[in-house]
Amino acid sequence: MDPTTDNAGIPGNPDTARASLEALRAEIAKAVVGQDPAVTGLVVALLCRGHVLLEGVPGVAKTLLVRALASALELDTKRVQFTPDLMPSDITGSLVYDTRSAEFSFQPGPVFTNLLLADEINRTPPKTQSSLLEAMEERQVTVDGTPRPLPDPFLVAATQNPVEYEGTYPLPEAQLDRFLLKLTIPLPSRQDEIDVLTRHAEGFNPRDLRAAGIRPVAGPADLEAARAAVAKTVISPEITAYVVDICRATRDSPSFTLGVSPRGATALLATSRAWAWLTGRDYVIPDDVKALALPTLRHRVQLRPEAEMEGVTADSVINAILAHVPVPR
Repeated sequence: MDPTTDNAGIPGNPDTARASLEALRAEIAKAVVGQDPAVTGLVVALLCRGHVLLEGVPGVAKTLLVRALASALELDTKRVQFTPDLMPSDITGSLVYDTRSAEFSFQPGPVFTNLLLADEINRTPPKTQSSLLEAMEERQVTVDGTPRPLPDPFLVAATQNPVEYEGTYPLPEAQLDRFLLKLTIPLPSRQDEIDVLTRHAEGFNPRDLRAAGIRPVAGPADLEAARAAVAKTVISPEITAYVVDICRATRDSPSFTLGVSPRGATALLATSRAWAWLTGRDYVIPDDVKALALPTLRHRVQLRPEAEMEGVTADSVINAILAHVPVPR
């Protein structure tokens, strides 16, 4: 049966859309072992029309995860390998002179796609990093004064290595704030690593996802139906106040020089709503907020140098805030 059609043949059924999006996990698991939280984060970002920053040491399948997601979705996708010599026009596109018509015509760059994989985004200088700002926020690209809209859906999935590695350019706060979620990709557990090696020993080729059996299980119609259902998910005034209290607590924390902005509070409300719908509810509870607080807020705060020297992390401070902010009943 077509995953975008329910039993009555009506396209865009929310229940069918939820089942299709949940099926993404099983498809991606054919290529990536033990990264369910990251897969869930990517689905939440798609539902919220947001972007995702994936951070982890080299070799933990960040790129493979995004490629597997693209293979499991009926969406156009492009990949850009960010390097120190990459220019903004290499991403957004540029005007090209056509000798036949004696006119300049616009040649679209790879950003004109549904799912853009920005691989190792922190290996390119800030000038090129900033070329994505308008695309991520306004969902358009302006070249020679002419705005050009990007397709919908549009998601940037950027990978980066931790900034302490050589040859990287830390993303500025303004760009970090454009990402809805920052997902950390940990090293696998011992059993997961054994499973990875076993798959490779049996002939798994990460460059050939079709051979791994990954097939499209969701498409634009599913996303449209899911987004409409998420928009109807009920948020009580108590939950809204709870989100605000958490974000305001980050601004008052002695460990932070920069707390969460109102845009971050809006993002936490949106991701909590999407998570509530994915888990089968049409209303948001405090546990939904807690579940999405770390990936939604960790990149929107800045630690004081003395706190970093003491081994404090943004995650530990946010967890402490979640433990102390009163939970609505």
